[in-house]
Amino acid sequence: MFYLAGIILTFFLAVLLFTKTGKSEADLILAVWLTAIGVHLCFFYLTFSDQFLSFPFLLGFNFPLPLLHGPFLFLYTSALTNQQIPAKYKAAHFIPFVLLYGLFLPFILLPEERKIQVFKNEGLGYEVEMLVMISSIMISGVIYVGLSLWRLNEHKKTIQDQFSSAEKINLAWLRYLIYGIGLIWLFVLFAEYVMIFNTVVVFVFFLGYFGIKQVGIFSQGYPTPDSFLPATALAASATSSTGEPVSGQSNKPAAPKYQRSGLSDEAAAKLHSSLGEIMEKEKLYTNLELTLTELAKALDVHPHYLSQAINTFEGKTFYDYVNTLRVEEFKRLVALPESKKYTLLALALDCGFNSKTSFNRNFKSVTGLAPSEYLKQTTTYLHT
Repeated sequence: MFYLAGIILTFFLAVLLFTKTGKSEADLILAVWLTAIGVHLCFFYLTFSDQFLSFPFLLGFNFPLPLLHGPFLFLYTSALTNQQIPAKYKAAHFIPFVLLYGLFLPFILLPEERKIQVFKNEGLGYEVEMLVMISSIMISGVIYVGLSLWRLNEHKKTIQDQFSSAEKINLAWLRYLIYGIGLIWLFVLFAEYVMIFNTVVVFVFFLGYFGIKQVGIFSQGYPTPDSFLPATALAASATSSTGEPVSGQSNKPAAPKYQRSGLSDEAAAKLHSSLGEIMEKEKLYTNLELTLTELAKALDVHPHYLSQAINTFEGKTFYDYVNTLRVEEFKRLVALPESKKYTLLALALDCGFNSKTSFNRNFKSVTGLAPSEYLKQTTTYLHT
């Protein structure tokens, strides 16, 4: 009964995604993937229940199915993290799946009696094909788990350049699911069918739950460059009427990756100065959901230019820059006598942190101390 429930759950989740209003590309890929998993689970059930013997014409069709899951994992991770892949390259990931069907085609076309005989003798006469299949599954597992983790790491870098709070969009759950599917690949090769089936059902439950729950990360998108002050205007504002850089501006050169940027060093310095002024005056970092795009709009510049100024003059990502300001604001507030009536978390939330976990992690990253350790040191210093 549990096995049938697992199969029904898989197809049910696929239907939910197929009928979801406003579904994204990631939703569609996940829906197709869940359908493939459901079909694979049906074959699994027929295998370990020995009901394949009642449907001998199906024997062989299940062999290449494991080669579907790696490509679907990679494509889903890519779509969810907004790392687009051209359609022709998407199709290329399924070539090994098609080739393995071609390899087993002679077996699939055998008379049913002969197929049953080979099945009962654990692939007798098809040892080479079975070895190729097992090797392909192992290679596919290693490659696609690695590629998916690489995509996820690239996503982590991207959100740190665009978001000030990443806890809800860092896709930590997907990392655990990638590890999970890697474990399933090992089970397929070395474990019993019952353990494989149970593990896959648990995997499907979490994949479906988080996949349906996950909201779009980059739905707001970047504004167009035309809606912002162009780099030439910034450069002009960064120089005096005599053509000399405005006094007080740093001449720090742009990082190598910005050598071809349309933003000059002088304009970047001016932008960095404006950034410091608006952050000090308006305390935009106290906005829990502050993004690079929103801050760029406040400064009337393109997000790419703002990111360049932050990376060049602060030596930080947007995420680290904003959270450093939040930590400094917390240190200022906690030193005020009137702040004693508030909890540390309340003060942290006022500074722009969206959770205790985020506050503790960023505070220790900036100061090297946990908040409680910092307060003890500060109190000791004040009383000496």
